[in-house]
Amino acid sequence: MARLVKKLKLTANQLIAKQPVKDLGFKSTEELENYVGILGQERATSAIQFGVAMHRSGYNIYVMGESGTGRMSYLRKYLETEAKRQSSSDDWAYVNNFDNPREPKALRLPAGLGSDLQKDFESFIDKLLMTFPAAFENPTYQQKKSAIERSFNKRYDQAIDQIEQEALKRDIALYRDTGALSFTPMSGGKAMDETEFAQLPDKKREKFNNDISELETRLNESLVELPQWKRESNEKLQDLNQDTIDQALAPLMKPMLKKYSKEQNILDYLEAVKQHLHRTVIEYLADERAMESKEDASKRSALEELYSPNLVVGHKNDAAAPVIYESHPNYKNLFGRIEYASEMGALVTNFRQICPGSLHQANGGYLLLEANKLLEEPFVWEALKRALKERQLKIESPYSEMGLMNTITLTPEIIPLHVKVILVGSRDIYYILQQLDPDFHEMFRVLVDFDDQLPRSTETVQAFAQLLKNRADDENYPPLSASAVARMVEQSSRMTENQTQLSAKIGELFDLLAEADFIRRSCSGRKINHDHIDRALEAKAERTGRVSQQILNDMLEGSILIDTDGEQVGKINGLTVLSVGDACFGSPARITCAVYPGSQGIVDIEREVSLGQAIHSKGVMILTGYLGSRYAQKFPLAISASLAMEQSYGYIDGDSASMAELCCLISALTETPIKQCFAVTGSMNQHGEVQAIGGVNEKIEGYFDLCNARGLTGEQGVIIPQANVRNLMLQSKVVDAVKAKKFNVYAVSHVEEALELLTGHRPGTINSKGNYPKGSINQKVLERLKEIAELTKENHS
Repeated sequence: MARLVKKLKLTANQLIAKQPVKDLGFKSTEELENYVGILGQERATSAIQFGVAMHRSGYNIYVMGESGTGRMSYLRKYLETEAKRQSSSDDWAYVNNFDNPREPKALRLPAGLGSDLQKDFESFIDKLLMTFPAAFENPTYQQKKSAIERSFNKRYDQAIDQIEQEALKRDIALYRDTGALSFTPMSGGKAMDETEFAQLPDKKREKFNNDISELETRLNESLVELPQWKRESNEKLQDLNQDTIDQALAPLMKPMLKKYSKEQNILDYLEAVKQHLHRTVIEYLADERAMESKEDASKRSALEELYSPNLVVGHKNDAAAPVIYESHPNYKNLFGRIEYASEMGALVTNFRQICPGSLHQANGGYLLLEANKLLEEPFVWEALKRALKERQLKIESPYSEMGLMNTITLTPEIIPLHVKVILVGSRDIYYILQQLDPDFHEMFRVLVDFDDQLPRSTETVQAFAQLLKNRADDENYPPLSASAVARMVEQSSRMTENQTQLSAKIGELFDLLAEADFIRRSCSGRKINHDHIDRALEAKAERTGRVSQQILNDMLEGSILIDTDGEQVGKINGLTVLSVGDACFGSPARITCAVYPGSQGIVDIEREVSLGQAIHSKGVMILTGYLGSRYAQKFPLAISASLAMEQSYGYIDGDSASMAELCCLISALTETPIKQCFAVTGSMNQHGEVQAIGGVNEKIEGYFDLCNARGLTGEQGVIIPQANVRNLMLQSKVVDAVKAKKFNVYAVSHVEEALELLTGHRPGTINSKGNYPKGSINQKVLERLKEIAELTKENHS
């Protein structure tokens, strides 16, 4: 027994991979250079470089890995560096389509020209307001206008005069009243009223009526060409107005025509503006009454709504290619939207109400998106794939296709799309998309996989120290001492649960550094040292430790039954890990077993009441396989046993209790007591080989805290799988207790080694005749199983 204890007991040095301060080669981080790149992610950086450099269609990038590895910040820095080597993207503006205002046109402009064009149009509108109606007040214009009007009036008056002369010859007067012409009989040079006319003889009245009828007919015949005269007059006036407008516009538009002479699309738009202004100037700026009824602000607004370009994407002419991160990738934020204004109870819009999305801003560059946020938004994923596949950027409402939107809207001209999308997400999302979406691989051909861990070598430790210096400089922290860096290295390995690895989750370590600096400031330290790191870890444990402390108090008070000394049959201390929020802690749990004759097999009480999850139930079933292969070779395995995790009221998963459950089962089967000073964790296979489990550090520390609170005896300890030794990064309180021989940690590779430690008896090795030593645990198990099998057989017969 002593030989086995010596063989299996771990030394204090095996419980943690300390980082020797002298091996770091510096006294503080101020001696180090800054680190360039991302720590230990060579494969990922190579993939990023390939994905960014590959300009073929479909080579968008999916970046996967755990958050906190620095992937997002590295991506943005790398993309911004690459973008500086590329020319700036084009500007895009929407302008009025005067032929069909519901289909605004898109203007593609060299970078920087969009804002110039917008400013030029603002100035142009200012000049329009100053030029009109002043241009129509010019004496030359007024003379020509008067001449046209006189010509029309002359022809009209001549026609009327002829009829009037004829009427006077017949004692009939021609009256003009607000544009209406009428004939009235006269007597003595004066017009008759109705009474006088009625007193005339019938023949005279009849003659007057006939004459008036004839005059009206001749008047109508004379004025039959009046509409034609009016049209000719209006046409002449319209030509005069257009000539006047063109003459006035020529000096206003000349600077823009010269400035944009090489941009045919702008020249085309300026020509369209010029033609449309013929009507607009008359409607808004030439009419004196319209002038009076509208303020300058409203006239300016009306002109802007008609002519001023809507710059949706603008860059400086020397800017780099765009790098856009969209934190809220809903449909409107990605693809843009069309806004509406309420006028007289109706929703109206125009090209000025077109708002760009992130795809507009990133066009010609790079767009960073978080996969989980993207997939949560309705319609977005399919629309994004369609845009990337067709390389077209449309602004449309997804609700219109569903009949949820009845408002008249716009159909802006499609913009060509040239963008590289970088999706950042988890591995689970990547594999789900690969499995369920056949288009995914075609659109995202480049995978960038960020490692969660990196080797703990001299080079990576040095790089890690440089990275801590970077962070300290960026956040204005003082330098870290070598002992602080060593402590951060150890904490990084603890996060990975591996003595030979460092965690790639730099974000958590940066948070720890910030908390350590807070503690340093509170005690006026000049540098961040290992004591500040330790105190920061203790403070966080204190903040998040309410639940674990409550469970420990319940054990100390006896509400939760856990023994840490003495011996019991069919009872053993297992170890569990609980996660509450961001707190993860270990807690011992009592496992009990009851054995009785029958053929029900091993009953997992947790599974029977639907608390045991699949992997836990699998672990219990393995026990049957072990018993059958180990003992029941010459007789059937007929046993009834029930296993329970006592005082557990939630779901239980994982098979890390299977070794403890087997030991508890054998104890109950052979009535061999188990030492309660031990706690056991470990998975096992059907041959009794012990397998690694997770959360080993928290499990050991959870049991240690209970033993320490009750008083360490030197006999207490934890039995873990040998395969987990490399995962040990225990807190100094446990390491110190082991060094002082007040607590023990044992590592076993087979369940029988654990049995011997727990019971103090050797299990026994089978001899050449197939028998176990008399009095050994295995011999007792064999005899007891044989006895139960006989009893079961007799009962059935």
